[in-house]
Amino acid sequence: MANIKSQIKRNRQNETRRLRNRAVRSELRTREKAVVQAAEAGEPTDDLIRLAQARLDKAVSKGVIHRNEAGRRKSRLTVHSATRGANES
Repeated sequence: MANIKSQIKRNRQNETRRLRNRAVRSELRTREKAVVQAAEAGEPTDDLIRLAQARLDKAVSKGVIHRNEAGRRKSRLTVHSATRGANES
């Protein structure tokens, strides 16, 4: 346990951020899973992909994930839905 006041505060901040980041990552996985399930069911995925990409971009801007990781995930979602032929609205 830290005795230094600034380190105690830093520990509190780190814990708060860790929990927030965990929630954001969980939401990203949920959004991606929704796109994959819709694509496999043959349903339109345009709106789901747009929402997932917006969440990924927001996570990048907040520093939760790296921009290359977001780009890779967006590319995979697009390819996955395109190969299933479910892009038509």
